[in-house]
Amino acid sequence: MENLQKSYFRGPQTEPLLQQTIGNLFDQTVRQFPDQEALISRHQSIRWSYREYQQQIEKFATGLLAIGINKGDRVGIWAPNGYEWCLTQFATAKIGAIMVCINPAYRLYELEYALNKVECKAIVTAECFKSSQYLEMLQTLAPELEKSQPGNLRSEKLPHLRSVIRMGEKTTPGMYNFSEVICLGGPTEFQQLQELKTELLPSDPINIQFTSGTTGNPKGATLTHINILNNGKIVGDGMHLAAGDKLCIPVPLYHCFGMVMGNLACITHGAAAVFPGEAFDPLSTLSTVAEERCTALHGVPTMFISELEHPQFKDFDLSSLRTGIMAGAPCPIEVMKKVRQDMHMAEVLIAYGQTETSPVNHMTAVDDPIEKRVSTVGKAGPHLEIQLLDEQGAIVPIGEKGEICCRGYSVMQGYWNDDEKTAKTIDGDGWLHSGDLGVMDADGYVQVVGRLKDMIIRGGENIYPREVEEFLFTHPKIQDVQVFGVKDERFGEQVCAWIQAHHGESLTEQEVQHFCQGKIAHFKVPHYIRFVDAYPMTVTGKIQKFKMREMMEQALNLDS
Repeated sequence: MENLQKSYFRGPQTEPLLQQTIGNLFDQTVRQFPDQEALISRHQSIRWSYREYQQQIEKFATGLLAIGINKGDRVGIWAPNGYEWCLTQFATAKIGAIMVCINPAYRLYELEYALNKVECKAIVTAECFKSSQYLEMLQTLAPELEKSQPGNLRSEKLPHLRSVIRMGEKTTPGMYNFSEVICLGGPTEFQQLQELKTELLPSDPINIQFTSGTTGNPKGATLTHINILNNGKIVGDGMHLAAGDKLCIPVPLYHCFGMVMGNLACITHGAAAVFPGEAFDPLSTLSTVAEERCTALHGVPTMFISELEHPQFKDFDLSSLRTGIMAGAPCPIEVMKKVRQDMHMAEVLIAYGQTETSPVNHMTAVDDPIEKRVSTVGKAGPHLEIQLLDEQGAIVPIGEKGEICCRGYSVMQGYWNDDEKTAKTIDGDGWLHSGDLGVMDADGYVQVVGRLKDMIIRGGENIYPREVEEFLFTHPKIQDVQVFGVKDERFGEQVCAWIQAHHGESLTEQEVQHFCQGKIAHFKVPHYIRFVDAYPMTVTGKIQKFKMREMMEQALNLDS
Protein backbone atom coordinates (compact mmCIF):
# COMPACT_ATOMS: atom_id res chain seq x y z
CA MET A 1 0.00 0.00 0.00
CA GLU A 2 1.37 3.40 -0.83
CA ASN A 3 2.13 5.64 2.13
CA LEU A 4 -0.67 7.91 3.21
CA GLN A 5 0.37 11.56 3.33
CA LYS A 6 -2.50 12.57 5.58
CA SER A 7 -4.16 10.79 8.49
CA TYR A 8 -7.09 9.48 6.43
CA PHE A 9 -8.00 5.84 5.82
CA ARG A 10 -10.93 4.10 4.17
CA GLY A 11 -11.87 0.52 5.05
CA PRO A 12 -12.51 -2.10 2.35
CA GLN A 13 -15.79 -1.92 0.38
CA THR A 14 -15.61 -5.38 -1.20
CA GLU A 15 -18.46 -7.14 0.60
CA PRO A 16 -21.84 -5.38 0.51
CA LEU A 17 -23.56 -4.35 3.73
CA LEU A 18 -26.60 -6.29 4.96
CA GLN A 19 -29.79 -4.46 3.99
CA GLN A 20 -32.03 -6.47 6.33
CA THR A 21 -33.85 -6.10 9.61
CA ILE A 22 -32.52 -7.97 12.63
CA GLY A 23 -35.68 -10.11 12.75
CA ASN A 24 -35.49 -11.23 9.12
CA LEU A 25 -31.76 -11.99 9.39
CA PHE A 26 -32.45 -14.03 12.53
CA ASP A 27 -35.11 -16.07 10.69
CA GLN A 28 -32.67 -16.67 7.85
CA THR A 29 -30.10 -18.04 10.34
CA VAL A 30 -32.77 -20.32 11.84
CA ARG A 31 -33.50 -21.75 8.38
CA GLN A 32 -29.78 -22.42 7.85
CA PHE A 33 -28.93 -23.81 11.30
CA PRO A 34 -32.19 -24.86 13.01
CA ASP A 35 -30.58 -27.40 15.32
CA GLN A 36 -27.33 -25.58 16.14
CA GLU A 37 -27.00 -24.35 19.73
CA ALA A 38 -27.95 -20.67 19.82
CA LEU A 39 -28.31 -19.55 23.43
CA ILE A 40 -26.78 -21.03 26.58
CA SER A 41 -27.47 -19.24 29.85
CA ARG A 42 -25.57 -21.31 32.38
CA HIS A 43 -26.85 -19.62 35.55
CA GLN A 44 -30.45 -20.10 34.34
CA SER A 45 -30.04 -23.66 33.00
CA ILE A 46 -31.22 -22.53 29.55
CA ARG A 47 -29.92 -24.27 26.42
CA TRP A 48 -31.79 -23.50 23.20
CA SER A 49 -31.21 -24.42 19.57
CA TYR A 50 -31.84 -21.72 16.95
CA ARG A 51 -35.33 -23.13 16.31
CA GLU A 52 -36.21 -23.16 20.04
CA TYR A 53 -34.78 -19.65 20.45
CA GLN A 54 -36.96 -18.41 17.56
CA GLN A 55 -40.10 -19.92 19.14
CA GLN A 56 -39.42 -18.17 22.45
CA ILE A 57 -38.67 -14.84 20.74
CA GLU A 58 -41.90 -14.98 18.72
CA LYS A 59 -43.97 -15.82 21.80
CA PHE A 60 -42.57 -12.80 23.64
CA ALA A 61 -42.92 -10.57 20.55
CA THR A 62 -46.61 -11.44 20.18
CA GLY A 63 -47.09 -10.95 23.94
CA LEU A 64 -45.71 -7.43 23.60
CA LEU A 65 -48.10 -6.76 20.70
CA ALA A 66 -50.96 -8.08 22.86
CA ILE A 67 -50.23 -5.55 25.63
CA GLY A 68 -50.20 -2.68 23.12
CA ILE A 69 -46.52 -2.29 22.24
CA ASN A 70 -46.21 -1.23 18.59
CA LYS A 71 -43.61 -0.18 16.06
CA GLY A 72 -41.65 2.84 17.28
CA ASP A 73 -42.68 2.50 20.93
CA ARG A 74 -39.76 2.61 23.37
CA VAL A 75 -39.31 -0.41 25.62
CA GLY A 76 -36.73 -0.15 28.41
CA ILE A 77 -34.69 -3.16 29.50
CA TRP A 78 -33.21 -2.93 32.99
CA ALA A 79 -31.59 -6.17 34.00
CA PRO A 80 -28.34 -8.09 34.25
CA ASN A 81 -27.41 -10.72 31.64
CA GLY A 82 -29.92 -13.51 31.10
CA TYR A 83 -32.22 -15.14 28.56
CA GLU A 84 -34.95 -12.55 29.22
CA TRP A 85 -32.59 -9.79 28.08
CA CYS A 86 -31.88 -11.68 24.85
CA LEU A 87 -35.57 -12.37 24.19
CA THR A 88 -36.34 -8.67 24.74
CA GLN A 89 -33.60 -7.65 22.29
CA PHE A 90 -34.89 -9.84 19.46
CA ALA A 91 -38.63 -9.60 20.22
CA THR A 92 -38.58 -5.77 20.14
CA ALA A 93 -36.58 -5.91 16.88
CA LYS A 94 -39.19 -8.22 15.35
CA ILE A 95 -42.07 -5.84 16.11
CA GLY A 96 -40.09 -2.67 15.38
CA ALA A 97 -40.23 -1.37 18.95
CA ILE A 98 -37.13 0.55 20.04
CA MET A 99 -35.28 -1.19 22.87
CA VAL A 100 -33.78 1.24 25.39
CA CYS A 101 -30.76 -0.14 27.27
CA ILE A 102 -30.75 1.01 30.89
CA ASN A 103 -27.52 0.58 32.85
CA PRO A 104 -28.02 -2.04 35.61
CA ALA A 105 -26.18 0.28 38.02
CA TYR A 106 -28.57 3.23 37.52
CA ARG A 107 -30.27 4.63 40.60
CA LEU A 108 -33.42 6.73 41.00
CA TYR A 109 -32.22 10.00 39.47
CA GLU A 110 -30.68 8.32 36.41
CA LEU A 111 -33.62 5.93 35.91
CA GLU A 112 -36.22 8.69 36.02
CA TYR A 113 -34.21 10.83 33.59
CA ALA A 114 -33.68 7.96 31.10
CA LEU A 115 -37.31 6.74 31.07
CA ASN A 116 -38.67 10.25 30.58
CA LYS A 117 -36.06 11.43 28.09
CA VAL A 118 -37.03 8.79 25.52
CA GLU A 119 -40.65 8.42 26.72
CA CYS A 120 -40.57 4.68 27.50
CA LYS A 121 -44.01 3.08 27.16
CA ALA A 122 -42.89 -0.15 28.86
CA ILE A 123 -39.98 -1.41 30.92
CA VAL A 124 -38.82 -5.00 31.26
CA THR A 125 -37.07 -5.27 34.61
CA ALA A 126 -35.33 -7.71 36.91
CA GLU A 127 -36.46 -7.86 40.53
CA CYS A 128 -33.05 -6.80 41.82
CA PHE A 129 -29.35 -6.93 41.00
CA LYS A 130 -26.52 -6.76 43.54
CA SER A 131 -27.49 -3.91 45.90
CA SER A 132 -30.07 -2.42 43.52
CA GLN A 133 -33.72 -3.15 44.31
CA TYR A 134 -35.22 -2.43 40.88
CA LEU A 135 -38.88 -2.99 41.75
CA GLU A 136 -38.61 -0.84 44.88
CA MET A 137 -37.05 1.97 42.83
CA LEU A 138 -39.86 1.78 40.26
CA GLN A 139 -42.43 1.78 43.08
CA THR A 140 -40.72 4.84 44.60
CA LEU A 141 -40.92 6.71 41.27
CA ALA A 142 -44.42 5.40 40.46
CA PRO A 143 -46.32 4.71 43.71
CA GLU A 144 -49.46 4.59 41.50
CA LEU A 145 -48.42 1.01 40.52
CA GLU A 146 -49.92 -0.24 43.78
CA LYS A 147 -53.46 0.54 42.57
CA SER A 148 -52.95 0.10 38.80
CA GLN A 149 -54.01 -2.67 36.48
CA PRO A 150 -50.98 -4.10 34.63
CA GLY A 151 -50.55 -2.17 31.37
CA ASN A 152 -52.60 0.79 32.58
CA LEU A 153 -50.19 2.79 34.72
CA ARG A 154 -50.81 6.53 35.02
CA SER A 155 -47.85 7.98 36.87
CA GLU A 156 -47.12 11.60 37.72
CA LYS A 157 -43.32 11.22 37.64
CA LEU A 158 -43.21 8.76 34.70
CA PRO A 159 -46.05 10.09 32.51
CA HIS A 160 -45.30 7.96 29.43
CA LEU A 161 -44.86 4.59 31.17
CA ARG A 162 -47.82 2.22 30.86
CA SER A 163 -46.44 -1.29 31.43
CA VAL A 164 -43.90 -2.77 33.82
CA ILE A 165 -42.91 -6.36 32.98
CA ARG A 166 -41.09 -7.96 35.88
CA MET A 167 -38.88 -11.04 35.78
CA GLY A 168 -39.05 -13.80 38.37
CA GLU A 169 -41.92 -15.86 39.78
CA LYS A 170 -43.37 -13.51 42.40
CA THR A 171 -46.20 -11.15 41.51
CA THR A 172 -46.23 -7.40 42.19
CA PRO A 173 -49.27 -5.08 42.05
CA GLY A 174 -49.56 -3.18 38.78
CA MET A 175 -46.93 -5.28 36.99
CA TYR A 176 -47.02 -8.07 34.41
CA ASN A 177 -44.83 -11.12 34.87
CA PHE A 178 -42.39 -11.90 32.06
CA SER A 179 -43.67 -15.50 31.90
CA GLU A 180 -47.24 -14.17 31.66
CA VAL A 181 -46.53 -11.85 28.69
CA ILE A 182 -44.92 -14.78 26.82
CA CYS A 183 -48.33 -16.51 26.85
CA LEU A 184 -50.50 -13.54 25.83
CA GLY A 185 -50.06 -13.60 22.04
CA GLY A 186 -52.88 -15.19 20.05
CA PRO A 187 -53.61 -15.83 16.32
CA THR A 188 -54.19 -12.10 15.70
CA GLU A 189 -50.75 -11.14 17.06
CA PHE A 190 -49.00 -13.99 15.22
CA GLN A 191 -50.60 -12.76 11.98
CA GLN A 192 -49.49 -9.21 12.82
CA LEU A 193 -45.92 -10.48 13.38
CA GLN A 194 -45.88 -12.08 9.92
CA GLU A 195 -47.07 -8.83 8.32
CA LEU A 196 -44.40 -6.80 10.12
CA LYS A 197 -41.66 -8.83 8.37
CA THR A 198 -42.28 -6.88 5.17
CA GLU A 199 -43.30 -3.57 6.79
CA LEU A 200 -40.21 -2.83 8.92
CA LEU A 201 -37.29 -1.09 7.24
CA PRO A 202 -33.57 -1.78 7.84
CA SER A 203 -33.13 1.99 8.29
CA ASP A 204 -35.65 2.12 11.19
CA PRO A 205 -34.26 3.01 14.63
CA ILE A 206 -34.25 -0.10 16.82
CA ASN A 207 -32.07 0.65 19.84
CA ILE A 208 -31.26 3.55 22.14
CA GLN A 209 -28.02 3.32 24.12
CA PHE A 210 -27.46 5.87 26.85
CA THR A 211 -24.04 7.42 26.81
CA SER A 212 -23.05 9.99 29.42
CA GLY A 213 -22.54 13.52 28.25
CA THR A 214 -19.98 16.15 29.15
CA THR A 215 -22.88 18.45 29.90
CA GLY A 216 -24.17 16.18 32.63
CA ASN A 217 -27.18 14.11 31.69
CA PRO A 218 -26.90 10.94 29.58
CA LYS A 219 -27.69 11.17 25.86
CA GLY A 220 -29.62 8.50 23.97
CA ALA A 221 -27.60 7.36 20.96
CA THR A 222 -30.19 6.13 18.45
CA LEU A 223 -29.11 3.12 16.36
CA THR A 224 -30.80 1.39 13.40
CA HIS A 225 -30.97 -2.24 12.20
CA ILE A 226 -28.31 -1.38 9.58
CA ASN A 227 -26.05 0.21 12.21
CA ILE A 228 -25.87 -2.61 14.72
CA LEU A 229 -26.62 -5.68 12.56
CA ASN A 230 -23.74 -4.89 10.21
CA ASN A 231 -21.44 -3.98 13.07
CA GLY A 232 -22.15 -7.31 14.75
CA LYS A 233 -21.58 -9.18 11.50
CA ILE A 234 -18.31 -7.39 10.71
CA VAL A 235 -16.99 -8.06 14.23
CA GLY A 236 -17.91 -11.74 13.80
CA ASP A 237 -16.23 -11.78 10.38
CA GLY A 238 -13.07 -10.39 11.96
CA MET A 239 -13.12 -13.21 14.53
CA HIS A 240 -13.75 -15.79 11.75
CA LEU A 241 -16.90 -16.91 13.61
CA ALA A 242 -18.83 -19.79 12.10
CA ALA A 243 -21.74 -22.11 12.93
CA GLY A 244 -20.65 -24.31 15.83
CA ASP A 245 -18.48 -21.63 17.43
CA LYS A 246 -19.33 -20.79 21.04
CA LEU A 247 -18.75 -17.23 22.23
CA CYS A 248 -18.51 -16.72 25.99
CA ILE A 249 -20.06 -13.33 26.88
CA PRO A 250 -19.27 -12.12 30.42
CA VAL A 251 -19.57 -8.45 29.35
CA PRO A 252 -22.90 -6.69 30.03
CA LEU A 253 -25.69 -6.91 27.48
CA TYR A 254 -26.88 -3.36 28.23
CA HIS A 255 -23.77 -2.14 26.43
CA CYS A 256 -22.97 -2.56 22.72
CA PHE A 257 -20.15 -4.95 23.66
CA GLY A 258 -22.66 -7.58 24.82
CA MET A 259 -25.66 -6.98 22.59
CA VAL A 260 -23.86 -6.13 19.31
CA MET A 261 -20.37 -7.65 19.45
CA GLY A 262 -21.85 -10.60 21.37
CA ASN A 263 -25.45 -11.43 20.43
CA LEU A 264 -25.49 -9.94 16.92
CA ALA A 265 -22.05 -11.33 16.04
CA CYS A 266 -23.44 -14.78 16.95
CA ILE A 267 -26.76 -14.66 15.10
CA THR A 268 -25.11 -13.39 11.88
CA HIS A 269 -22.83 -16.47 11.87
CA GLY A 270 -24.93 -19.26 13.42
CA ALA A 271 -22.71 -19.31 16.52
CA ALA A 272 -23.87 -19.85 20.12
CA ALA A 273 -23.99 -17.04 22.68
CA VAL A 274 -22.90 -18.42 26.06
CA PHE A 275 -23.58 -16.47 29.25
CA PRO A 276 -21.59 -17.61 32.30
CA GLY A 277 -23.59 -15.54 34.80
CA GLU A 278 -25.70 -12.43 35.31
CA ALA A 279 -22.56 -10.34 35.80
CA PHE A 280 -18.83 -10.85 35.42
CA ASP A 281 -17.15 -13.30 37.74
CA PRO A 282 -13.69 -14.65 36.81
CA LEU A 283 -14.32 -18.13 38.21
CA SER A 284 -17.67 -18.70 36.47
CA THR A 285 -16.16 -17.36 33.22
CA LEU A 286 -13.19 -19.74 33.39
CA SER A 287 -15.37 -22.74 34.26
CA THR A 288 -17.86 -21.87 31.49
CA VAL A 289 -15.10 -21.67 28.87
CA ALA A 290 -13.65 -24.99 30.02
CA GLU A 291 -16.92 -26.95 30.41
CA GLU A 292 -18.68 -25.58 27.31
CA ARG A 293 -15.48 -25.78 25.22
CA CYS A 294 -15.98 -22.15 24.16
CA THR A 295 -13.97 -21.07 21.12
CA ALA A 296 -14.19 -17.31 21.75
CA LEU A 297 -14.23 -15.00 24.77
CA HIS A 298 -14.98 -11.28 25.11
CA GLY A 299 -13.84 -8.94 27.84
CA VAL A 300 -12.45 -5.59 28.89
CA PRO A 301 -8.79 -5.69 29.98
CA THR A 302 -9.67 -5.80 33.70
CA MET A 303 -11.72 -8.97 33.11
CA PHE A 304 -8.85 -10.73 31.37
CA ILE A 305 -6.49 -9.61 34.17
CA SER A 306 -8.89 -11.04 36.81
CA GLU A 307 -9.06 -14.35 34.93
CA LEU A 308 -5.30 -14.63 34.43
CA GLU A 309 -4.60 -13.78 38.09
CA HIS A 310 -7.26 -16.06 39.57
CA PRO A 311 -5.68 -18.58 42.00
CA GLN A 312 -7.51 -21.44 40.22
CA PHE A 313 -6.56 -20.28 36.69
CA LYS A 314 -4.34 -23.31 36.05
CA ASP A 315 -7.15 -25.74 36.99
CA PHE A 316 -9.07 -24.96 33.80
CA ASP A 317 -8.46 -26.34 30.33
CA LEU A 318 -8.89 -23.34 28.05
CA SER A 319 -7.39 -25.01 24.99
CA SER A 320 -10.68 -24.76 23.07
CA LEU A 321 -10.28 -20.95 22.89
CA ARG A 322 -9.13 -19.37 19.66
CA THR A 323 -10.37 -15.79 19.46
CA GLY A 324 -12.36 -13.04 21.12
CA ILE A 325 -12.34 -9.29 21.53
CA MET A 326 -10.54 -7.16 24.10
CA ALA A 327 -12.01 -3.66 24.12
CA GLY A 328 -13.65 -0.99 26.28
CA ALA A 329 -10.41 0.49 27.62
CA PRO A 330 -6.76 0.74 26.59
CA CYS A 331 -5.35 -2.80 26.34
CA PRO A 332 -2.00 -3.26 28.12
CA ILE A 333 0.55 -4.93 25.83
CA GLU A 334 1.67 -7.42 28.52
CA VAL A 335 -1.94 -8.51 29.11
CA MET A 336 -2.43 -9.11 25.38
CA LYS A 337 0.66 -11.30 25.30
CA LYS A 338 -0.52 -13.38 28.28
CA VAL A 339 -4.02 -13.79 26.81
CA ARG A 340 -2.53 -15.04 23.55
CA GLN A 341 -0.18 -17.44 25.27
CA ASP A 342 -1.77 -18.59 28.55
CA MET A 343 -5.41 -18.51 27.38
CA HIS A 344 -4.70 -20.01 23.92
CA MET A 345 -6.33 -16.99 22.25
CA ALA A 346 -3.81 -16.68 19.42
CA GLU A 347 -6.39 -14.80 17.34
CA VAL A 348 -7.58 -12.36 20.04
CA LEU A 349 -8.44 -8.97 18.53
CA ILE A 350 -8.52 -5.43 19.83
CA ALA A 351 -11.53 -3.30 18.90
CA TYR A 352 -12.15 0.40 19.40
CA GLY A 353 -15.05 2.75 18.83
CA GLN A 354 -17.91 4.54 20.54
CA THR A 355 -21.53 3.77 21.35
CA GLU A 356 -22.29 6.38 18.67
CA THR A 357 -20.60 4.16 16.03
CA SER A 358 -22.54 1.01 16.94
CA PRO A 359 -19.80 0.60 18.52
CA VAL A 360 -16.77 -0.65 16.52
CA ASN A 361 -14.98 1.49 13.96
CA HIS A 362 -11.44 0.05 14.31
CA MET A 363 -10.34 -3.53 14.77
CA THR A 364 -7.13 -5.47 14.44
CA ALA A 365 -7.07 -8.48 12.08
CA VAL A 366 -5.91 -12.02 12.87
CA ASP A 367 -3.17 -11.75 10.24
CA ASP A 368 -1.88 -8.32 11.33
CA PRO A 369 1.79 -8.22 12.41
CA ILE A 370 2.02 -9.03 16.11
CA GLU A 371 3.30 -5.55 17.10
CA LYS A 372 0.27 -3.94 15.41
CA ARG A 373 -2.07 -6.38 17.15
CA VAL A 374 -0.81 -5.52 20.61
CA SER A 375 0.01 -1.81 20.29
CA THR A 376 -2.71 -0.35 18.03
CA VAL A 377 -6.50 -0.59 17.67
CA GLY A 378 -6.07 -1.70 14.05
CA LYS A 379 -7.50 -0.03 10.97
CA ALA A 380 -10.90 1.36 10.00
CA GLY A 381 -13.51 -1.36 9.44
CA PRO A 382 -15.28 -2.11 6.14
CA HIS A 383 -17.44 0.68 4.70
CA LEU A 384 -15.99 3.23 7.16
CA GLU A 385 -13.73 6.24 6.71
CA ILE A 386 -11.45 7.60 9.44
CA GLN A 387 -9.68 10.93 9.56
CA LEU A 388 -7.64 12.60 12.32
CA LEU A 389 -8.24 16.33 12.66
CA ASP A 390 -6.44 19.18 14.43
CA GLU A 391 -8.26 21.84 16.45
CA GLN A 392 -8.84 23.90 13.30
CA GLY A 393 -10.50 20.96 11.54
CA ALA A 394 -7.63 20.18 9.17
CA ILE A 395 -6.44 16.60 8.60
CA VAL A 396 -3.13 16.10 10.43
CA PRO A 397 -0.10 14.53 8.70
CA ILE A 398 0.73 10.85 9.34
CA GLY A 399 2.33 10.37 12.75
CA GLU A 400 0.79 13.46 14.35
CA LYS A 401 -1.95 13.57 16.99
CA GLY A 402 -5.47 14.42 15.92
CA GLU A 403 -9.09 13.87 16.92
CA ILE A 404 -10.41 10.54 15.61
CA CYS A 405 -13.45 11.14 13.36
CA CYS A 406 -15.53 8.45 11.67
CA ARG A 407 -18.00 8.42 8.76
CA GLY A 408 -20.04 5.56 7.33
CA TYR A 409 -22.82 3.02 7.92
CA SER A 410 -22.17 2.61 11.68
CA VAL A 411 -22.66 6.27 12.66
CA MET A 412 -25.82 6.68 14.78
CA GLN A 413 -28.91 8.49 13.53
CA GLY A 414 -28.37 11.01 16.31
CA TYR A 415 -29.12 11.57 20.00
CA TRP A 416 -32.78 10.93 20.72
CA ASN A 417 -34.75 14.16 20.77
CA ASP A 418 -31.59 16.28 20.95
CA ASP A 419 -30.70 17.98 17.66
CA GLU A 420 -28.34 20.42 19.35
CA LYS A 421 -26.11 17.76 20.90
CA THR A 422 -26.29 15.69 17.70
CA ALA A 423 -25.01 18.66 15.68
CA LYS A 424 -22.09 19.08 18.08
CA THR A 425 -21.08 15.44 17.56
CA ILE A 426 -21.85 14.80 13.87
CA ASP A 427 -20.74 17.58 11.53
CA GLY A 428 -22.44 18.73 8.32
CA ASP A 429 -20.40 16.26 6.24
CA GLY A 430 -21.49 13.27 8.34
CA TRP A 431 -18.26 12.90 10.35
CA LEU A 432 -18.73 11.76 13.95
CA HIS A 433 -16.23 13.50 16.23
CA SER A 434 -15.10 11.09 18.96
CA GLY A 435 -13.25 13.44 21.28
CA ASP A 436 -10.45 10.85 21.37
CA LEU A 437 -6.93 11.64 20.22
CA GLY A 438 -5.10 9.22 17.96
CA VAL A 439 -2.01 8.82 15.83
CA MET A 440 -2.22 7.07 12.43
CA ASP A 441 0.75 5.37 10.78
CA ALA A 442 1.51 5.12 7.07
CA ASP A 443 -0.50 1.87 6.76
CA GLY A 444 -3.63 3.24 8.43
CA TYR A 445 -3.15 1.65 11.88
CA VAL A 446 -4.30 3.92 14.70
CA GLN A 447 -3.02 4.23 18.23
CA VAL A 448 -5.36 5.93 20.72
CA VAL A 449 -3.21 8.28 22.79
CA GLY A 450 -5.61 10.30 24.93
CA ARG A 451 -8.85 12.24 25.03
CA LEU A 452 -9.90 15.72 24.11
CA LYS A 453 -12.70 15.32 26.60
CA ASP A 454 -11.72 14.41 30.11
CA MET A 455 -13.80 11.24 30.22
CA ILE A 456 -12.74 8.64 32.78
CA ILE A 457 -12.72 4.98 31.74
CA ARG A 458 -12.94 2.82 34.85
CA GLY A 459 -12.93 -0.91 34.13
CA GLY A 460 -14.65 -0.38 30.77
CA GLU A 461 -17.31 2.00 32.15
CA ASN A 462 -17.31 5.50 30.65
CA ILE A 463 -17.67 8.18 33.33
CA TYR A 464 -18.05 11.82 32.42
CA PRO A 465 -16.75 14.07 35.20
CA ARG A 466 -19.39 16.72 34.53
CA GLU A 467 -22.18 14.27 35.37
CA VAL A 468 -20.61 13.43 38.75
CA GLU A 469 -19.85 17.11 39.40
CA GLU A 470 -23.44 18.16 38.73
CA PHE A 471 -24.67 15.53 41.14
CA LEU A 472 -22.21 16.54 43.88
CA PHE A 473 -23.25 20.19 43.43
CA THR A 474 -26.62 19.17 44.91
CA HIS A 475 -24.93 18.57 48.31
CA PRO A 476 -25.80 21.58 50.50
CA LYS A 477 -22.26 21.91 51.89
CA ILE A 478 -20.43 21.79 48.54
CA GLN A 479 -19.55 25.08 46.89
CA ASP A 480 -17.47 23.78 43.99
CA VAL A 481 -16.19 20.41 42.80
CA GLN A 482 -13.86 19.17 40.09
CA VAL A 483 -13.85 15.50 39.10
CA PHE A 484 -11.13 13.77 37.09
CA GLY A 485 -9.52 10.37 36.64
CA VAL A 486 -6.26 9.13 38.14
CA LYS A 487 -4.28 6.06 37.16
CA ASP A 488 -5.28 2.75 38.71
CA GLU A 489 -3.54 -0.58 38.23
CA ARG A 490 -6.70 -2.67 38.42
CA PHE A 491 -9.38 -0.52 36.76
CA GLY A 492 -7.22 1.60 34.45
CA GLU A 493 -8.56 4.76 36.11
CA GLN A 494 -10.33 5.72 39.34
CA VAL A 495 -12.62 8.68 40.01
CA CYS A 496 -11.12 11.51 42.05
CA ALA A 497 -12.97 14.59 43.34
CA TRP A 498 -11.46 17.85 44.55
CA ILE A 499 -14.08 19.63 46.64
CA GLN A 500 -14.43 23.16 47.97
CA ALA A 501 -16.89 23.37 50.86
CA HIS A 502 -19.01 26.46 51.51
CA HIS A 503 -17.42 28.96 53.87
CA GLY A 504 -17.71 27.79 57.46
CA GLU A 505 -18.81 24.26 56.49
CA SER A 506 -16.79 21.10 57.06
CA LEU A 507 -17.14 17.78 55.25
CA THR A 508 -15.57 14.33 55.48
CA GLU A 509 -14.78 11.82 52.73
CA GLN A 510 -17.24 9.40 54.33
CA GLU A 511 -20.02 12.02 54.23
CA VAL A 512 -19.47 12.59 50.51
CA GLN A 513 -19.36 8.88 49.66
CA HIS A 514 -22.45 8.21 51.78
CA PHE A 515 -24.26 11.04 49.96
CA CYS A 516 -23.52 9.29 46.64
CA GLN A 517 -24.50 5.79 47.73
CA GLY A 518 -27.72 4.61 46.12
CA LYS A 519 -28.17 7.86 44.16
CA ILE A 520 -25.54 7.47 41.43
CA ALA A 521 -24.05 4.29 39.97
CA HIS A 522 -21.39 2.75 42.22
CA PHE A 523 -18.63 3.13 39.63
CA LYS A 524 -19.18 6.91 39.51
CA VAL A 525 -18.74 7.40 43.28
CA PRO A 526 -15.39 9.16 43.87
CA HIS A 527 -12.73 6.75 45.10
CA TYR A 528 -10.38 9.56 46.13
CA ILE A 529 -11.61 12.80 47.69
CA ARG A 530 -9.54 15.85 48.57
CA PHE A 531 -10.83 19.05 50.20
CA VAL A 532 -9.16 22.15 48.77
CA ASP A 533 -9.36 25.94 49.00
CA ALA A 534 -8.44 26.60 45.37
CA TYR A 535 -7.82 24.90 42.01
CA PRO A 536 -4.83 25.30 39.69
CA MET A 537 -5.93 27.71 36.95
CA THR A 538 -4.68 29.48 33.85
CA VAL A 539 -4.39 33.28 33.85
CA THR A 540 -7.73 33.44 32.09
CA GLY A 541 -9.36 31.49 34.94
CA LYS A 542 -9.61 28.11 33.18
CA ILE A 543 -9.27 25.19 35.60
CA GLN A 544 -6.36 22.87 34.79
CA LYS A 545 -7.50 19.33 35.51
CA PHE A 546 -4.32 17.86 34.08
CA LYS A 547 -2.35 19.62 36.85
CA MET A 548 -4.75 18.31 39.48
CA ARG A 549 -4.30 14.82 38.05
CA GLU A 550 -0.50 15.13 38.15
CA MET A 551 -0.54 16.44 41.74
CA MET A 552 -2.92 13.72 42.90
CA GLU A 553 -1.00 10.88 41.22
CA GLN A 554 2.21 12.19 42.78
CA ALA A 555 0.61 12.49 46.24
CA LEU A 556 -0.81 8.96 45.97
CA ASN A 557 2.51 7.66 44.61
CA LEU A 558 0.70 6.16 41.61
CA ASP A 559 3.67 6.55 39.29
CA SER A 560 5.75 3.96 41.10
